[in-house]
Amino acid sequence: MNSSIAFPLLLTLLAGLATGIGSAIAFFAHRTNVRFLSFSLGLSAGVMIYVSFVELFAESQTLLTAQWGATAGVSATVACFFGGILLIGVIDRLVPSFENPHEMHSVEEMNRRPHDRKLMRMGLMTALVIGIHNFPEGIATFMSAIDNPTLGLAIATPTPIHNIPEGIAVSVPIYYATGSRRKAFLLSLSSGLAEPVGALLAYAVLLPFLSPTLLGCLFGFVAGIMVFISLDELLPAAEEYGEHHISIYGVVTGMALMAVSLIVFS
Repeated sequence: MNSSIAFPLLLTLLAGLATGIGSAIAFFAHRTNVRFLSFSLGLSAGVMIYVSFVELFAESQTLLTAQWGATAGVSATVACFFGGILLIGVIDRLVPSFENPHEMHSVEEMNRRPHDRKLMRMGLMTALVIGIHNFPEGIATFMSAIDNPTLGLAIATPTPIHNIPEGIAVSVPIYYATGSRRKAFLLSLSSGLAEPVGALLAYAVLLPFLSPTLLGCLFGFVAGIMVFISLDELLPAAEEYGEHHISIYGVVTGMALMAVSLIVFS
């Protein structure tokens, strides 16, 4: 496989495997380190918001403006941005609130007595929805890394952080329903592997048609998805897991780290 293709695929695979890390934490940790998790989720949100507005949105506007002119290019960028928000928002609306993966879970829940079958559907739906969320992230990481490996790495870096609590979110209800750590781990891992599947689809379907226009539209679209996930999932989760100021410190730290890394590696 061409090395220029192998690196983007590896990024998406590593990001997807992080759900397995979350599952393992749920099995082997005795308690949830809420302060660290709150800071990490805030950091992840800061990275994603910064790279979305400063890099992805700006790059989308540059590419589309060069192709279509100033007015049409900016309009197309904005349309793609809100199109990404609309897609992920519709996905969220289609999921019943009690099955939504944004409902946080803690390691302590693993100590409850298992074999509550009513939770099985919740766990399966959570795994399915997380897979749907991860699918476009895999496409985004892959297509960005093809054009710019540094940008692809910037997008891939925060993904494992928010995939870890998603792994917990799948493992807790599955284990609680079945009493099987193996089933909980495999389903959790499968939901994360939607990211490399998305990358493979992008490689098979989108890559042959790669052009500045397609890339510009994808960057705008992905920026919208990442901003929505940050505001709707990561920041509320960071607030729920820990203190308000800890999550905000994480956001600012994530933005600063992203800014420095883009300067250093640009």
